[in-house]
Amino acid sequence: MKNFSTSSSRLLAAALFCGVTAVSAQAKPLVCEFKPNAPDSHTVVKGDTLWGIAGTFLDKPWCWPQVWGMNKEEIANPHWIYPGQIVWFDREAGRLRLGNKVGGDGSAGGAGDMRLSPQLRMQGLGKDAVQSIPSGVIEPFLSQPLIIEEDELKNAPRIIATRGNRVYLGKDDKAYVRGDLKGGTSFQVFRPGKPLKDPITKAVVAQEAFYLGTLKLDAPAEAGSDVHTFKVQSAKEEMGKGDMLMAMPPMPMQNYVPHPPEMEVNAHVLAVYGGVTHAGQNQVVSINRGKVDGLDIGSVLQLYHRGDTVSDPGGDKGWHGLRDPKVKLPDERVGSLFIFRVFKHVSYGLIMQVTEPIVVGDVAKTAE
Repeated sequence: MKNFSTSSSRLLAAALFCGVTAVSAQAKPLVCEFKPNAPDSHTVVKGDTLWGIAGTFLDKPWCWPQVWGMNKEEIANPHWIYPGQIVWFDREAGRLRLGNKVGGDGSAGGAGDMRLSPQLRMQGLGKDAVQSIPSGVIEPFLSQPLIIEEDELKNAPRIIATRGNRVYLGKDDKAYVRGDLKGGTSFQVFRPGKPLKDPITKAVVAQEAFYLGTLKLDAPAEAGSDVHTFKVQSAKEEMGKGDMLMAMPPMPMQNYVPHPPEMEVNAHVLAVYGGVTHAGQNQVVSINRGKVDGLDIGSVLQLYHRGDTVSDPGGDKGWHGLRDPKVKLPDERVGSLFIFRVFKHVSYGLIMQVTEPIVVGDVAKTAE
C-alpha cells in the first residue's frame, strides 16, 4: 500500500480501527465498524465485487477506502485486486490487507502467516480486476444519454432531412444534420422525453431522453453552410427528422470504490427505471443532486422512506390555533444507493441493499 501524501489522507489512516469515525471537512463523521462475526480472511474468486467483499467484513461496505487506507489515486483507479488473492483482516490494526498465504518454509499455499504479494497487484494490468459493483445492469446508463439537462438541449445539432426523404433511418442510411458539431465526429441520437421534476420544488431539473442510436460524420459542411452529412452507425430505435445529437461520451471506467460524498447531501428520488413504479435491489434510480452538490462517481447515500405528515388529534393546538396539529413522522432508513454516473444537477444510482421498495420522492442522503 502507498503511504498517504496529504493531511486529509493521513487523517483517514489514523482513524482505521473498529468503531472509528473518519471525518470529512464538510460531511458528518462516518462510523465504520467491523462485523462482530467478521472472518479472518476471504479468498477472492471470480464474480466477487469490492462491495461484496467489504460487506463480508464491514457493517457499511462503503467504508472500504478507510479500512484499506487507500489514497485518492487508488480510489479513482482500483484495478489491483484479483481472483486468487486473499483479503486478510488484521484485527490488531483494525484494517484489511491484501496478501497470500505462505507456509513456514516460505512456500505458497501453506497455513502460515499472511504476507503481502506486490507482484499480484500487477497481474493482468486491470483486465481481470475485481469490479466494485455488478456492472451488467448499469452498462446502458454508462454509455447512453438518458438524462439531458437544459443547457445541453439549447444548441444541440439536429437531423433536418434524410437521403431520399426516408421517414425513418436504418444502419448505413444518410442523414443531414444542422448545428455546431464542436469538432466531434461520432454522436448519439436521442429524442427528448418527459421532464424530470424535483419532488419537493416541482421545478424541472432535467429531461429523460430516448436513446435511438449512433451517427458518424460522413462529410462536414461546406464553406458557407452548417449542414453536415452523417451515416447511421447503429439504430436501436427508429430515428428521423427532428431528432437531436449529442457527442459520444468517453466510455467511463467501470471500477469504482464506494465512499461517502465529501459534502453533506440531501436528495430525493426523481425517477425509477425499468418500466416499474417501485425499485428493488440492483435497480436504477435518478436523484435530484449532481456534481454541483458534491457528488462524484462511487459516492454512497442512504435511502429513506420520507416520513408522512399526520394529524395528532390528542395534541395541543398548533401555532395557527387549530386543533389536530400536523406532525411529520421521521424518515425510515430502507437501503443504500451507489452513485455510478453524475451529471451537473442529476445522478444515477444503483440500489445495493434495500428492505422495502423505493419510490419517487424517497430520500437519499449522506450516510451517518
